[in-house]
Amino acid sequence: MKTTIKKLAKSEVEIVGVLEVAEFEKYEEKALERIGERLELQGFRKGKAPASIVKENVEEMELLQEMAEIALMDNYIKILEENKIDAIGRPEIAITKIGKGSDLEFKIMTAVLPEMKLPDYKKIAEEESKKEDFKKEIIVDEADIEKMILDLRKMRAEQIRPKHEHMEGENEEAHAEAHKDIPESEYPVFDDAFVKTFGDFANADAFKDKIRENLKKEKQVEQKDKLRLSIIEKLLEKTEGEIPEILIQSETDKIMYRLQADITNAGLKFEDYIKQINKTEEDLRNEWKPDAEKRAKVQMIVRTISEKENLKPTEEEIAKDVTQITTMYKDADPSRARAYVEEMLANEKVFNFLEK
Repeated sequence: MKTTIKKLAKSEVEIVGVLEVAEFEKYEEKALERIGERLELQGFRKGKAPASIVKENVEEMELLQEMAEIALMDNYIKILEENKIDAIGRPEIAITKIGKGSDLEFKIMTAVLPEMKLPDYKKIAEEESKKEDFKKEIIVDEADIEKMILDLRKMRAEQIRPKHEHMEGENEEAHAEAHKDIPESEYPVFDDAFVKTFGDFANADAFKDKIRENLKKEKQVEQKDKLRLSIIEKLLEKTEGEIPEILIQSETDKIMYRLQADITNAGLKFEDYIKQINKTEEDLRNEWKPDAEKRAKVQMIVRTISEKENLKPTEEEIAKDVTQITTMYKDADPSRARAYVEEMLANEKVFNFLEK
């Protein structure tokens, strides 16, 4: 087989090749076997007709196309391996010449993982981590705790308020009166008895300590998220590399999938939703494209750092999280869950590395 490899823009590669007739014809037996599995012939059970009989009952071009499909998928993997092409996504394969007794000529277009020219990511992470916003000690104010307690008292007051059924003939004033906010003076008192309705707490002070602890954890997570965002924004600004359309499309698909899931979970139909906002699916995809490209670039940056620093998640870590997702969500697609878990774990390892 002869091939010519040409690098194109946007991290795409064109492969033009010729599979000599002698090699091409070796795929006839397998092609007849595959056609025979779906061909129904009188006097034979499906898939049990001899290859010679199948050949007599199939059009020549159908046989050649079946041979070409098998040959190209088989040789596509070999081409990638021999030329060290790190392909992603599904290739576009076109047959440019096919015929009985002749070579098979073809053209393949595929996207490849882009080469990302990273800045000194360790230095950037260190500089961002030293900024005052990310170094200051996290303090939980008493005002924050009191606000949380007030919110909990209000929640309990609303839970114990008798439900009001709208009566026929009830005037708007009476209806509004029944649904107005409960004044703070009618909230339950914050005491030892109140906190025990939330769990096994010794007293009100122990409950306050737990609120303080939870609020501190929230603020720590918020500070960490801000640091990560600051680091990634710097890396996006200073990293060079073209992002293939297939990766941008993949990120757009993820956004679309989440939106459709949210709309379905809300009991609505996606078709009705886009009519309501007076947009098409294509309109939404076009609006999301800049964000999708940014997300794809972030993933390529993370992947590159992960490979350079050997920060890939282990099979055990992946399997554990996939099991949790598929157990919690019975309808979850295992392959989609695995892809999500791999991405999330890799991101976490890379950012933990950068933060340190």
